[in-house]
Amino acid sequence: MASASLRVAVVCSSNQNRSMEAHHLLKRKGFAVRSFGTGTHVRLPGPTADQPNVYDFNTTYDEMYRDLVRKDKELYTKNGILRMLERNKEIKPRPERFQNCKDVFDLILTCEEQVYDQVVEELNSRKRVTFQLVHVVNLNIRDNFKEASLGAFLFSEFCQCFQLLDDVNKELGEVLLEFEENSGQTFLHTVCFY
Repeated sequence: MASASLRVAVVCSSNQNRSMEAHHLLKRKGFAVRSFGTGTHVRLPGPTADQPNVYDFNTTYDEMYRDLVRKDKELYTKNGILRMLERNKEIKPRPERFQNCKDVFDLILTCEEQVYDQVVEELNSRKRVTFQLVHVVNLNIRDNFKEASLGAFLFSEFCQCFQLLDDVNKELGEVLLEFEENSGQTFLHTVCFY
């Protein structure tokens, strides 16, 4: 399966850091990729942990960027949020909610167990139309820039292996075990249907 024919979705909570870092890398590697969040709102760090910046999913990355520059350009430059939003603006106009997407994917990668549960619940709640299967795989990635970069690299390596499998349904379990052994991380996996 060529990388462009493998349809991949990457999902985190707010479609800002982890899913967008993976989206950026997978796109550079030639994959047909989209990214999403599952939260009810987009949350970005604020001046304190209990004062996040909260936006609607319809807010563009550019609008978030301009809002944070207006609020405290120095703070959001120093903590890397403005640089992250600049990257995001280059990839797509705004964050997207997975629950609002009806596109079909071959592989959905999630960045934390709660997001994995939300994606599986959403897929299982939909009416089956084509009965095409989709593999949903989770890797817990802490929501910081360093871990997002490492997670994106693991997702990229995983996608490259995934597309080389002759029989995904028979061989994927073995590949996941190998990734767990090599990375020291636990991967969750299930199959859902469209």
